Amino acid sequence: MSPFISGPTLLSSYRLNPLLFSKRQRCMKLPHWHFNRTKQRFFAVAAAENNKDTLPKTFDFTSEERIYNWWESQGYFKPNFERGSDPFVISMPPPNVTGSLHMGHAMFVTLEDIMVRYHRMKGRPTLWLPGTDHAGIATQLVVEKMLAAEGIKRVELSRDEFTKRVWEWKEKYGGTITSQIKRLGASCDWTRERFTLDEQLSRAVVEAFIRLHEKGLIYQGSYMVNWSPNLQTAVSDLEVEYSEEPGTLYYIKYRVAGRSDFLTIATTRPETLFGDVALAVNPQDERYSQFIGMMAIVPMTYGRHVPIISDKYVDKEFGTGVLKISPGHDHNDYLLARKLGLPILNVMNKDGTLNEVAGLFRGLDRFEARKKLWSDLEETGLAVKKEPHTLRVPRSQRGGEVIEPLVSKQWFVTMEPLAEKALHAVEKGELTIMPERFEKIYNHWLSNIKDWCISRQLWWGHRIPVWYIVGKEEEYIVARNADEALEKAHQKYGKNVEIYQDPDVLDTWFSSALWPFSTLGWPDVSADDFKKFYPTTMLETGHDILFFWVARMVMMGIEFTGSVPFSHVYLHGLIRDSQHSYLGCPDKSFAEFQGRKMSKTLGNVIDPIDTIKEFGADALRFTISLGTAGQDLSLSIERLTANKAFTNKLWNAGKFILQNLPSQNDISRWEMLLAYKFDEEECLCKAPLPECWVVSKLHMLIDTVTASYDKYFFGDVGRETYDFFWSDFADWYIEASKARLYRSEYDSDAIIAQAVLLYIFENILKLLHPFMPFVTEELWQTRAIRNARAEYSVEPAKRISASIVANEEVIQYISKEKEVLALLSRLDLLNVHFTESPPGDANQSVHLVASEGLEAYLPLADMVDISAEVQRLSKRLSKMQSEYDGLVARLSSSKFVEKAPEDVVRGVQEKAAEAEEKINLTKNRLAFLRSTVMVTK
Repeated sequence: MSPFISGPTLLSSYRLNPLLFSKRQRCMKLPHWHFNRTKQRFFAVAAAENNKDTLPKTFDFTSEERIYNWWESQGYFKPNFERGSDPFVISMPPPNVTGSLHMGHAMFVTLEDIMVRYHRMKGRPTLWLPGTDHAGIATQLVVEKMLAAEGIKRVELSRDEFTKRVWEWKEKYGGTITSQIKRLGASCDWTRERFTLDEQLSRAVVEAFIRLHEKGLIYQGSYMVNWSPNLQTAVSDLEVEYSEEPGTLYYIKYRVAGRSDFLTIATTRPETLFGDVALAVNPQDERYSQFIGMMAIVPMTYGRHVPIISDKYVDKEFGTGVLKISPGHDHNDYLLARKLGLPILNVMNKDGTLNEVAGLFRGLDRFEARKKLWSDLEETGLAVKKEPHTLRVPRSQRGGEVIEPLVSKQWFVTMEPLAEKALHAVEKGELTIMPERFEKIYNHWLSNIKDWCISRQLWWGHRIPVWYIVGKEEEYIVARNADEALEKAHQKYGKNVEIYQDPDVLDTWFSSALWPFSTLGWPDVSADDFKKFYPTTMLETGHDILFFWVARMVMMGIEFTGSVPFSHVYLHGLIRDSQHSYLGCPDKSFAEFQGRKMSKTLGNVIDPIDTIKEFGADALRFTISLGTAGQDLSLSIERLTANKAFTNKLWNAGKFILQNLPSQNDISRWEMLLAYKFDEEECLCKAPLPECWVVSKLHMLIDTVTASYDKYFFGDVGRETYDFFWSDFADWYIEASKARLYRSEYDSDAIIAQAVLLYIFENILKLLHPFMPFVTEELWQTRAIRNARAEYSVEPAKRISASIVANEEVIQYISKEKEVLALLSRLDLLNVHFTESPPGDANQSVHLVASEGLEAYLPLADMVDISAEVQRLSKRLSKMQSEYDGLVARLSSSKFVEKAPEDVVRGVQEKAAEAEEKINLTKNRLAFLRSTVMVTK
């Protein structure tokens, strides 16, 4: 069992700074590996024969996949309720099923894995629930391109045929992102992996739609949306990316009706003038006050008149100060027209061509129409001039084409009543957003929220659960399925009625908004996972989707479950490259330069998988983790190189310590070494000054780092641990220890140096494990059979038998090293057996998993006198039970609980919990030994 992933926690200890003589403080309780350690720490039992080096020159990070596969095969990522009942739960932001790993994924995987590994090490039942999103637009695009390569257009297939092809694609390619996330070390419970189109999650989506509709919060209407002409669908705000691009500002004359005067407007989109319903000027603009209330003639429209109006919305400084109002093709014009009661005129088809309203320009693509219109305006003398102008162009995140603001009939959710509850959640402290400054952004967005367009004109996704009546399309039925819809239709319209389902699907974000509870079984509130793990603890994601996903989850969680879906939101920043650009910050000493956003267009994308191959997952994770919540992080090859060196420095420190520990058969020296209890004040104060100093620094580090972990200040944890390890421990104490280690092997200074090296390095591995799980795991696990001997206190000189279980290929390789294996692990050479299946006495043996596909069975009878061990443990259990009963009695006393200082009461509570844990471990060990005795008999 991994020391960092599962198993009982270590006995808790108090960390103190003896130089300050401060009161004792509680440290993290951390789990350990195969069995409850009685004496020797892992390095003690991993020490090589005759102090020979047992580790390769550097950490081989190609072994990371092997380590991960072993973790997963042992079930270490599943929540374990044996050591606590207050779970730490986090839902993975579901990446698109079409996606491949990018640095944004690497960021959230690293931070979330740090969180779950830390809380798992503390003994909390921990669930990190993974999954993927069906990504309606992105997936449909991918499959359409695949079909196009086969010479097939989507419209040539039926809807069922097309969705069948999408499912086939998903089954073949949809797991790419999952396997890549695993490569980063994500300790998710993959047995609970979800997909937004799973049957259970689809049922939740339909239920949510119906409940919102029944409350009058879902409605259908024609309103302004973002329209993708190529995809032929509405898209969400998040799927629109704005870019600064060179463009043109066109100046055009509008004649004032009945007069010889002209008003000149400046526009970037002259083709929309066919949809003009008014000209507007600022009421304070004296240049145009005389024209307010008159009519203007729209050019190229055969004399169509529009009113000249005034509104303070108009910017006097932009262009000429005269604004054309085209509410069918501009979000701001649309809002102004609705406020003033102006008509909405649409001049564009859904494919981006102009419609019949454009007259002679009908059928032309919008950009072709722009060129032709300007040419015609020049011929008629209505074109004044054109000049270069930087445009803020909205483009589809998926297709890349320019998005068209368009009025379209869609389904919407009324957001204001939902937003009000989400605002109160933060106000009442039910939801904490980190960093705190994002609360203002969250509050501002929810306070000014617009209704949400939830329908998409796609074939891939959750079909809207609405059925229309043939011949009465203005009426519809909302139902959970077609049978229920038909039954309702029969009841209302008679048996001869015909119905058909709405062809649209729901916005992908609609299903994602239900993610924290739909993945746990909702709407079945009696589901075990829903009862155990909801509400969740933490939501970690990028700050750029605070509105589009986080806020919507909060609103939907409160609406459907009555609870905020998570108590904390941690927002990370974007990862940028190392090429800085000046931002104009007045304080030139800080944050005036910022790296560029990574994009394929700029060619500055760093691929995480390639990075892992060159630097290792641990180096990448550690580099990413050093950022600050909410702040963008610049990533450079230099930083990755430095942290790869840190990985190797850690590895080499482990090698040095292994080389300088006593040989395993030197029992007297080990007893002297292990007699040092550095977590006890008396022992530490007696240590020489160098040892006292460095251990005290470690204790202060543990206190500081634990506090930083609990505050989610992961950058501080990484930097402080790095600084202590490299400066205080590796560069200073390891060097200082060499003078002691090279003295007589029984010199007391040499022994205490060995003890300190061992003690500090163990704790460093624990602190760093959430950040760098692979190298710390590899260092911890060195030589499993030798560790097992130590756990059962097998005499060093005793030879034991072993059955090595592996497949034929592994056996052929390892059997060649039989003599070396027997020598290093003190095995009976004549009784080392290699087999492809467990031995017959497996239930009477200690079972070890050395790595994936390689196991060992050590007969217990060879290792200990079972009857004597049962007697010893029985006496020990009796003593522990008495101690535990005494602690419980103190805690049962109301006088003690009420009058004793809070830290004293907490200390007794912790001792009681630790005692109970030791009792349970000892009982389990006794039960195992007694069952072995019975089997033997």
